[in-house]
Amino acid sequence: MTETSGFLARPDGHRLAWRKVEGAGPVVVWLGGFRSDMAGTKAQVLADWAQARGRAYVRFDYFGHGESDGDFADGTITRWRDDALAVLEHLTQGPTVLVGSSMGGWLSCLVAGAVPDRVQAMVLIAPAPDFTEKLMAPEMTPADRAQMAASGVWLRPSDYGDPYPITRQLLEDGARWSILPGPVNIDVPVRILQGGADPDVPWRHALDLAQAIRGQDVVFSLIKDGDHRLSRPQDLARLTAALEELAV
Repeated sequence: MTETSGFLARPDGHRLAWRKVEGAGPVVVWLGGFRSDMAGTKAQVLADWAQARGRAYVRFDYFGHGESDGDFADGTITRWRDDALAVLEHLTQGPTVLVGSSMGGWLSCLVAGAVPDRVQAMVLIAPAPDFTEKLMAPEMTPADRAQMAASGVWLRPSDYGDPYPITRQLLEDGARWSILPGPVNIDVPVRILQGGADPDVPWRHALDLAQAIRGQDVVFSLIKDGDHRLSRPQDLARLTAALEELAV
């Protein structure tokens, strides 16, 4: 199966970039992480998996990410959630399996809550629910808070490159979508892969999500030496194995 690509027009005039593999369902939908894009290692591995097995697969870039339109600094959880819902509505039919990485894990939960009839199962990789409020805001120093108070923007240092903007709007909007401590009203099978050495999402935070999900078919896998990206060969093998189990 070949992969096609295009742009999905949004009501505000911005376009979302997408790539799609046609095949048998349920449709596997990739929801990437904060400041990541659909060209990343895990998203590509899933495209290869889909093509090799004749399975349906969709990946996309949120507003302000990757090949999509928009300024990243104008993004919010509301906007990115709406992007994901638009992709399900316009680019998929029938049941889906959501694969959410980091922020995409949070957005997967929000999507499953909004359209539960469209979600058959979920695979979450280092899920970061409520990260704006529970992981990001607490690390701000008094100087960071003064910077945000003065300009509405905090330039957050990154281990992966230059500092990047975190806006007051993002933090305030994220708090409105908080799902912890739960209950999280999801009843479909969920598999969570979490690194024990993840510097960005503490494994106990991901475990809190696993315990908050209402359904009983939830398996939490702690990869003791795993980092946040979980992109080593052995991690990718766990990811595709989880899909083989659930995407049936």
